[in-house]
Amino acid sequence: MMFLLCSIFASAQSVSNPPVEMADQMRSNGKIYVVVGVLVIILFGLLTYLVSIDKKIGRVEKDIEEFKKGK
Repeated sequence: MMFLLCSIFASAQSVSNPPVEMADQMRSNGKIYVVVGVLVIILFGLLTYLVSIDKKIGRVEKDIEEFKKGK
């Protein structure tokens, strides 16, 4: 079954796709690097936000455990 799926996906990719004009134009103008840069900045910001939220949740969980032990 796995080989069948792999062969189907391989044959679907081998069909000649027309070139994407927008991507070629952005690459030739150098704007693709701006797009990639913006995406990297956004992903880095999201990762930083998730790490900070994780730290805050960890502190709250620690405070709750200490409060329960104190009672």
